Amino acid sequence: QAQLVESGGGLVQAGGSLRLSCAASERTFSTYAMGWFRQAPGKEREFVAAISWRGGSTVYADSVKGRFTLSRDNPKITVYLQMNSLKPEDTAVYYCAAKRRWADLVAQDKYDYWGQGTQVTVSS
Repeated sequence: QAQLVESGGGLVQAGGSLRLSCAASERTFSTYAMGWFRQAPGKEREFVAAISWRGGSTVYADSVKGRFTLSRDNPKITVYLQMNSLKPEDTAVYYCAAKRRWADLVAQDKYDYWGQGTQVTVSS
């Protein structure tokens, strides 16, 4: 069964950096658009960023624009979310997701596959 596995979460001080990875189990994911979402305690899951299957197009939520960078390595079928200048409000469980079409990127129900999530905690 196709899987997405996130890693790289952890505890970091405000202003610090983390790099999350999302490794796919099947090469077919190299042709999928990939997105990241996050869910903070007591809040709904929200869109963070998405990248097209070639990596040529990226979209970011306003809250992370300029601080987070999304990239992908298709031969490794892995997507990376570099998070810099982290803030306490970035604390959440981060999920990666995959979808076939480069459209409706913010809509969670349009994604076909989801990972289990990785916890990111930013201390003040």
